[in-house]
Amino acid sequence: MGKIVVLDDTMVNMIAAGEVIERPASVVKELIENSIDAGADRILVRIEDGGRKSISVIDNGTGIDPDDLPRAVMPHATSKLHTIEDLHRIRTMGFRGEALASIAAVAAVSIVSRPADSISASRLDIDCGSVESVRPCSGSVGTTIEVRDLFYKLPARRKFLRTANTEIGHITEQFTRIALAHSEIDLTLEHNGRTLYHLTGGQGLRQRIAELFSRPVADDLLEAAGCERGMTISAMIGTPAGARGAGNLQYVFLNRRFIRDKFISHALREAYRGIIEPSKYPVAFLFLEMPTEEFDVNVHPTKIEVRFQNSNLVHSQVLAVLREKLLGTNLDVPARLPTPRAELPSESTEPAGDLVRKERIARAMAEFFQSHKPSTQPRLQFPDAQPIHPSPSAAGSGIDRNFDRPTTGSSLVSEAAPGKTQTSPDSFPDLLTGRYLQIHNSYIVTQSQEGFVIIDQHALHERILYEQFCRRISEGPLPSQRLLIPETLDVSDTQLEAIRENADLLEQLGIELEPFGPRTLAIQSFPILASQLCAADFVRDLLDRLTDDALRVDRERLLHEILDMAACKAAIKAGQPLSPQEIEQLLADRDTVQRASRCPHGRPTTIRFTLGELEKQFKRTGF
Repeated sequence: MGKIVVLDDTMVNMIAAGEVIERPASVVKELIENSIDAGADRILVRIEDGGRKSISVIDNGTGIDPDDLPRAVMPHATSKLHTIEDLHRIRTMGFRGEALASIAAVAAVSIVSRPADSISASRLDIDCGSVESVRPCSGSVGTTIEVRDLFYKLPARRKFLRTANTEIGHITEQFTRIALAHSEIDLTLEHNGRTLYHLTGGQGLRQRIAELFSRPVADDLLEAAGCERGMTISAMIGTPAGARGAGNLQYVFLNRRFIRDKFISHALREAYRGIIEPSKYPVAFLFLEMPTEEFDVNVHPTKIEVRFQNSNLVHSQVLAVLREKLLGTNLDVPARLPTPRAELPSESTEPAGDLVRKERIARAMAEFFQSHKPSTQPRLQFPDAQPIHPSPSAAGSGIDRNFDRPTTGSSLVSEAAPGKTQTSPDSFPDLLTGRYLQIHNSYIVTQSQEGFVIIDQHALHERILYEQFCRRISEGPLPSQRLLIPETLDVSDTQLEAIRENADLLEQLGIELEPFGPRTLAIQSFPILASQLCAADFVRDLLDRLTDDALRVDRERLLHEILDMAACKAAIKAGQPLSPQEIEQLLADRDTVQRASRCPHGRPTTIRFTLGELEKQFKRTGF
């Protein structure tokens, strides 16, 4: 007797349910998507015990005819596909015809539905694949589906369900994804009789994000949009200051379907590269619209993965839209001053309110002067309020725009971008020239029309040098000069192999190495932009990066890591005193680079304070 048997329909449906129905959240997703495809503009989701006991989805869509109810729960039964050509132009959320059949195979399900042209509703009950007869009942226009005791006949599957709190967390995430993509629909989520979300239709995406997450998250978002070659991109992206420690606030939608795609994720990371810390993740809500024939959603049972016909185009367009928005926005960090705590007034003849106000003012002033005590290190004083203009004698101050070797160790190297005007979003056209102070030889405080700003001199100079390196290397190899006395260093076999593999990269950087012994190299030429560095130390660090397995697979990332390292080492350091001319040069160069508000590592270079914030701290608003 043969060993191969044909499985019965019930077994087939249970196996199929294992692919589509993973947990209660999967049921919620499939049912809400069916309601959206039915044209509903009001959907209510009721959950009991994290979905393990009961899941109900109630909508006001078109409803299901009584004759279609038994077919709706059959495998691969759908009203959304009719021909093979329809697979190439999917415009609905569901189309496989697996959802209801899979759910009905592993739970007790009741469906009550009424089309708009019917005077009564119809009801169908299914118990783990056992279908009863359709019978009339009362009901509103639309469809109500109740799923009870999920996996109750499959104890092996049911025991893997988590606690009610965990399962409702997954349900909330699915609800959130759908709510973000369909802000025109009124959506409500209830759990154990308590309303978790009630989202009114037509409230707008920003307001919906505020209700789903928080108002600060929504207020921090920047709007970006673009359209190219039939693909429309609209996005709401967070500022670098609002970046998170995890990527759970990154949502990508294609034709209003939530997806995950490695090309889009990479474009998002690249757009923020250099303006957020490497360990941080930006907040992003991306919405793509493109012709259905240019992608395939039929590659995964949950339809969360897609295959693009031209994934490189998608990557480049997403990157261009996001980068253009970030480069055109002032990303300086606003100051967050502490709010003094109120203390109970002591016994006094003065009114309690006046006493508390005076104590707050005194405490705020004491804290301010305590934090601004004179440093024991020598530092610059405020120059005269008149603008300081570099005199011809400043040519010997070490500031040189021709990339020659600086004459002093604290010199700044400057290069203005070709055709660049001082209208960068990160620039300060309202800075009052000449009114600045270097404190602790690390930070520059300069006055503006709105208040004042504090600049981290190392971080800002690092960004300036990094942009100069990138601009120069895009035009060709970095200008180099031969060393009068070549510097030598010992290398390993692995490093020698890395040098041979990256010979063109070393040429781009303007570094020339020649053998000087069995395992010794001589540095014959070195880039002029980094001429103040120790060439041997820089090349050692460079070789460490060339032999880093994590960087070797990504040539572009490797190049930027090297340029970042060069900029960091060549930039002026914290604790380094600067002359007035050097400070002015640093402030002027700030307007010649992009993304001046962040260093290449993503740290802020500038913090902005307003007079209004100071007046709040000193309680001057009531005077």
